[in-house]
This record gives sequence, C-alpha cells and structure tokens, in this order.
Amino acid sequence: MEEKSLTARICAFSRAYHREKNNVRIFDDQIAKLLLSEEEYNMTARNMSQGIRYFNPTFEGNDEEALRWVVDNQLSPTPLGRAAFAERALETAVGYGAKQYLILAAGYDTFAYRQPAWSNNIEIYEIDHPATSIDKSERLRRAELKIPKNVHFIEADFVMEGWKSMLNPNVGFDKHKISFCSMLGMTYYFSKQVFNKFMEKISSIVPINSTIVLDYPDENYFSEGVGENKHSKLAAAANEKMNACYSYKEMEEILQKNNFLIFEHLDSAEMTEQYFSDYNKANPLYPMSAQNSVNYCLAVKKSV
Repeated sequence: MEEKSLTARICAFSRAYHREKNNVRIFDDQIAKLLLSEEEYNMTARNMSQGIRYFNPTFEGNDEEALRWVVDNQLSPTPLGRAAFAERALETAVGYGAKQYLILAAGYDTFAYRQPAWSNNIEIYEIDHPATSIDKSERLRRAELKIPKNVHFIEADFVMEGWKSMLNPNVGFDKHKISFCSMLGMTYYFSKQVFNKFMEKISSIVPINSTIVLDYPDENYFSEGVGENKHSKLAAAANEKMNACYSYKEMEEILQKNNFLIFEHLDSAEMTEQYFSDYNKANPLYPMSAQNSVNYCLAVKKSV
C-alpha cells in the first residue's frame, strides 16, 4: 500500500500546492490538501525542494523557489492537465446522457467530494486496489468529508482476471446505462498486451455511446534527449515500473479493436494551448506547459 500511496500522495500534493499558490488555476482542487496530513504535505515539499539538483542541476535559488520549480515543471503539469481534460469531457458526456462515472485507479481523485450541480444525478464508482481504497477511505474519515449518496467504492485488483465482476447490480451498476470512464495515469504501467485486455473488459461492460478518457506516453517518452526518462526512473524507484509507450496509430488500433473511436486527441502543445493558456497569461513569471511526449485521448464506443 505504501508504494501505491506514494504516487497518489505526490499527485495530491501537486494539486494542493497549485491551488494554494495561484489565483488563476489550470485545475482547481480544493479538496486535495484535506487528504494529506500537515506532516505529509510539509515532508513532500521538503523532499521536492531538496531534490532540485536531480531535476535541474544548474538551478540557482532558495528552497521555496526550488520547490516552485519542481512542482511547476515536473509534478503538476500532467495531473493538472489530465484532470482538467477529463472533467470537461465528463460534463459534456453527462449533458449527452451519461449516467455512470467509472474512475479507474481512483487514487486520491476528489471529484466525488466537490461535485458540481450537473453531476448530482449520476452514479460515481471509485475503483482501485483494495489497499489504496482502504487508505483513501481512512483519509476521507480523518478529513471529516461527507461521502455523497451517489458515490460507491469498488475494491478491485486490475491485474486479476475477474475484477470486472465487482461492477454488478449489487453495487448499483447497470451495464446498459451510458457510462463515462477515466483511466488516468494507467497506460504507462501496463504492457501493450495487458492494456488491450483491459480495454476488452471495459468494452464488455459499457454500452454504445459510452466514453473513455486516458493519457498515454508516445514513442519519445523514454528518450534521454527529452528528459522524460526522469519520470520513468522515479516510478521505477517507487517499484512502479513504466512498461509501454504508443504511437498514435498503435493507440488508435487498440481502441478500434475494442469498438472505441477516437473523438478528441491532444498532444502536449495542444494541451498547453487549450488548458494552460489562461494560467500562463496570469503567471508570466511561472509559466507551465504540458509534459512532453504525453498525449490525451477521448474515445467513444460505437457499434461493431
């Protein structure tokens, strides 16, 4: 549990720090900090500022400036960008009739606890490994956060063959209702074969016109030249090895094989333009851009 919680904790820290330091935000998560103890927040901040030389060997500045650089350039761009992308797409999908929201590998996702009015009539399923789910529930309890009636916790190990059986009528799930699925930060850790099998399962439990959003690394992600290898090395150090990257064609083929057609696709430059521009205009001293070699994809299930 500790290893899985480490990644979730760093993502929560980056969202909390972004909200605390900025008035104009790429993504506004007012709940993230409540899931972290003061000790965890301060320890993460200290560790990141002290690790500046790993990310930027020539950096000059004080600890707070170092922390800001690490968060803005290494920690925040992907969690902020993909969350903004997913939740904008979710609102659109609900407007078109989606009734269920499946948050795959939910981690410390906080959508369920800051629900806007448009989401009140959907059922939300937070699906994650039992250890992570238990940890999340304890954090919600300590934060005294009320769990809305439309929120359901599903403990499922995605590497186990029968995990999809956990989504059944006993927990209120209806495979005939249009669903919106998010699988953020997952494709990095699956082999291509496992990812294909995973998409087979998703396709088998959601009906036509359901949507899935995901982020994925492209062919250059592990290249030394672009510097993204630091992320894969850090993941490996946390015993979460990244296993695969995809060309657009490969991603398109896997999705099509499982009856999903790409409806929207953004590369890092497009993500920066669409989701980071307002923040960058308001924060010229601290510009941010989406992580190189990461793409963001929205796909819709169509008939065979």
